[in-house]
Amino acid sequence: MQREVPAGTVVDDAAAAEFHEFFEAHYAELARLAHLLTGEADAADDLAADALLALWHRWDRVRNADHPVAYARGVVANLARTRIRSSVRERRRIALFWAPRGAGDGYAVDDPDVSVVVDVQGALRRLPFRKRACVVLRHAFDLSERDTSLVLGISVGTVKSQTSRAVAELQRLLGPDTPAAQVQVAVAAQRSGGRH
Repeated sequence: MQREVPAGTVVDDAAAAEFHEFFEAHYAELARLAHLLTGEADAADDLAADALLALWHRWDRVRNADHPVAYARGVVANLARTRIRSSVRERRRIALFWAPRGAGDGYAVDDPDVSVVVDVQGALRRLPFRKRACVVLRHAFDLSERDTSLVLGISVGTVKSQTSRAVAELQRLLGPDTPAAQVQVAVAAQRSGGRH
């Protein structure tokens, strides 16, 4: 049986049921991925929903793909990247608007006397997007290097190097005495909200 959906496309009930099953199975994981990539809990549900809506519009192609979950993760990663870039542009505009006269391109407030305890989520937010995405997909979502490369559309070699550099940078951010294995376990714990 087929039915008309608001966008004017015809969808059969089997495809709708299959999509519903996919949604139920992967929504929480996609929202968690969005949260880890953006560092914004409030935006995670919206990004996961937007990604699933995009998948629904292309469901006939997605359902026949070799790796539909990898495709979904890639959509979330792209939406997260777009959101981060938009946020950065907005922060720059605000900083320029509120900068005191004569401050040039903006200003930064440095207070070297204030010690900051960097937790894993904070450290993840400080990584460049590609490194963050690699380390999150590899360690929090336990994807293989190949699966991570499929999600991000990059080579396996790039996944290896970006993951290695991300772990090293996280070690630096979390403290010099933090072994790489501990960083990986801490990142893995983020998949369940830090309750590992």
